[in-house]
Amino acid sequence: MARLPRFVIPGQPQHIIQRGNNRGIIFVADEDYRFYLQKLSDACKKYDCE
Repeated sequence: MARLPRFVIPGQPQHIIQRGNNRGIIFVADEDYRFYLQKLSDACKKYDCE
């Protein structure tokens, strides 16, 4: 069965998690994690997120 669309209420926070397949490791090195955080920060600024 397909997943239902996300329920979005404008102005309300979203809980976001990052997981690998079968909860596997996503970030092998610290640099990978820092790169991810930088891209997330850039996207937050671009789309006016907190």
